[in-house]
Amino acid sequence: MKQVVGCIDGSRAAPAVCDYAAWASGRLDAPLTLFHVLDQDRYPAETDLAGSIGLGTREHLLEELAELDQRRGKLALEQGHHMLQAAEQRAQAFGVTDIHQRQRHGDLADSLLAIEDSTRLLVMGLHGESSTDRDVHIGSQLETVLRQVHRPVLLVPDEYREPRSAMLAFDGSPTTRKGLEMLAQSPLFRDFPLHLVMVGADTNDQWEQLKQAEQVLAPLQTEIHLAIRPGDVEQALHQYQQEHDIELMVMGAYGHSRIRQLFMGSTTTNMLKTSTTPLLVLR
Repeated sequence: MKQVVGCIDGSRAAPAVCDYAAWASGRLDAPLTLFHVLDQDRYPAETDLAGSIGLGTREHLLEELAELDQRRGKLALEQGHHMLQAAEQRAQAFGVTDIHQRQRHGDLADSLLAIEDSTRLLVMGLHGESSTDRDVHIGSQLETVLRQVHRPVLLVPDEYREPRSAMLAFDGSPTTRKGLEMLAQSPLFRDFPLHLVMVGADTNDQWEQLKQAEQVLAPLQTEIHLAIRPGDVEQALHQYQQEHDIELMVMGAYGHSRIRQLFMGSTTTNMLKTSTTPLLVLR
C-alpha cells in the first residue's frame, strides 16, 4: 500500500510537517512514514584522509578531526531518532495508527527517489533547516526534489491549520489536466469546496476550459467555484485566496503558461516565500 511520507528535520517547520502528514494520512487512509535524512555533506559517514600528506607529527590533528566528525555524525543520528519518536507521538494524537520511521544517511533527493514507487504523497516544509527569520529562501534541495521526484508534494508553512477548502491554479496545461484527474479520484479533497481559478483574459475559450475541468471533478460531488482573474499571476492568485479564505493551493510544477514561470522560474519566488498556507505541487 502506498504511503504518505513526511520529511522531518531540525527546522521550525518540522511540527507542521508532522501535523499535515498525519492529516493527509487520515484523509487518504494511507500508512504514514516519518522520514529523516542525515545530509552526507554536513555529516559524512567516513572522513577521507587520503591526500593529507606532509604534515608529519601534525597528522594526529587530522585523526582528531576525523574522530570529531564521527562523533558529530553519531550525535546527529541520535538526534534524528529522537525527532522521529517525537513526530510519531504527535501523529498518534491525530489518530494515525499505521506509522513507520525511516532514517537514511545521504542525499535527500536520492533518498526520496529510492522510495518513490511506494510513495503516494510527499510532505515537506517550505522553509528548510538552514532558513532564518531574515532568510526564508526556498532551498536548492527542495527545488531538486520537485524536479526529480515524480509524486505530488505538499509544501507546508511553519504553522498547522487544518485545510477545509482548496484552490487549483488552472492553466490548461497537461500537468494541471492530469492533476484534475488525480484530484477527482482522491479522497484528499472530498467534501472540500474547490475553486478553479485561471489568470488571464476573460474569454469564452477560457470559460470552456474551466467548465470542462469542472466536469472532470464531478465524481467528488462537492461544491465547485469557477473564476477568471486578470493581471499578474502571483498577485491575482494571492488576492483570490485571501478573498475566499482558501487554506490550500494546488499548482502544477510544470505547465506551459505564466504559472510555470511563476513557480519554477526561481528558487526564491515570492509565491513560495510569502506563503502562509500549504501548497500542493502536482507532478
